[in-house]
Amino acid sequence: MNGLSVTIEKKGNFNIIKCIGFIDSETSKEIESTLNDLISKGEYKIIIDLSKVDYISSAGWGIFVGYVKDLRKNNGDIKFVGMKNEVRDIFEILDFTSILEYYHDIESAVKAFK
Repeated sequence: MNGLSVTIEKKGNFNIIKCIGFIDSETSKEIESTLNDLISKGEYKIIIDLSKVDYISSAGWGIFVGYVKDLRKNNGDIKFVGMKNEVRDIFEILDFTSILEYYHDIESAVKAFK
């Protein structure tokens, strides 16, 4: 698979962004565009489903970290679900666990917003 496919699913007050592929300096532009679109519509509670993502570069992680402050100012957040071991290992090595939250499934992430 080449690149990244992104879809959005609305579930109650939450938007679930489902990603398929990999997230690097090129493909992260699609994530950034999607996040900008949601935020411009006043959507601040975002769950990112990474269950079908094989790789995220530091540029990709940087996109997510860049949005956290604004989302939290608006009583929202980004929560991640379904990380493959390889993706989660890098997430933990980069110590994003102190900034971003991840869960095993969407239901757990939804509960964490409450």
